[in-house]
Amino acid sequence: MEFAHKSVLLQEVIDSLNVQPDGIYVDGTLGGAGHAYEVCRRLGPDGRMIGIDQDEDAIAAATKRLADFKDQVTIVRSNYEAMKDVLHDLGIERVNGITLDLGVSSYQLDAAERGFSYREDAPLDMRMDNRQEVTAATVVNEYTESELFQVIRKYGEDKFAKNIAKHIVQERQKEPVLTTGRLAEIVDQSIPMKFKKQGGHPAKRTFQAIRIEVNRELTVLEDHISEMIDLLAPGGRFCIITFHSLEDRIVKNAFRTAQDPCTCPPDFPVCVCGKKSKGKVLTRKPVLPSEKELEENSRSKSAKLRVFEHI
Repeated sequence: MEFAHKSVLLQEVIDSLNVQPDGIYVDGTLGGAGHAYEVCRRLGPDGRMIGIDQDEDAIAAATKRLADFKDQVTIVRSNYEAMKDVLHDLGIERVNGITLDLGVSSYQLDAAERGFSYREDAPLDMRMDNRQEVTAATVVNEYTESELFQVIRKYGEDKFAKNIAKHIVQERQKEPVLTTGRLAEIVDQSIPMKFKKQGGHPAKRTFQAIRIEVNRELTVLEDHISEMIDLLAPGGRFCIITFHSLEDRIVKNAFRTAQDPCTCPPDFPVCVCGKKSKGKVLTRKPVLPSEKELEENSRSKSAKLRVFEHI
């Protein structure tokens, strides 16, 4: 199956990056290289693009997509949490722009064998990096009922998390739950009939929660935004696209703290904590897809772009 993923908010990201021909840019979630390709088109002979992705299929697709710019592009298979080390290994201290397009790609959802989708029956996998040991099957079959409840409630924001966790544990005692179809069936049976037609497929939130847990998505994001801001040169821009409220909240709060890190009580006449601003948030409200993009790409409907400029 060909790696196909339509880049969301493409023009908005490129405009926000304010690409400099001789700049160095990092795409921390390279995917099919949609955003990276447009950055490369605007680079001069001295510009560079560093692409990072943990998915081997994405690496292959991006390498092909960016072949025309191969002398300026370096692609590294890794998680963006290692961005600082990746750049250090390349002898790069500061970059002019960073992009993150979070969440699961269209390819990953559509490739049934990857186990991301509740619409196709496949092995419970959900790994973005197939080199790691923990899979969705690990979470579903080895986490305690309490741990499953916490994952589904926290990352899926599902009000039926307790009942879903209970039913998963009951069913796995009979035999291991190893496929997406079986998990979706269990979740469906755990939700009262009158609520099933609200908010899409009954298993949507549970699958999202387990995927986030398997790939440590929110933990990695929350732990490394500040570090990535520090990798930016003065005037460098950081663009992050999120797809659900938990991601967006983390980005919003991290950018706000980077802009105004002072922890002094509000009644202090002067700052004594010594914490200095790293820059400014350029998006008072998140940038949303246009009506045209929503019509052309339904998967863009929950996308939000936030931008930070380093000083």
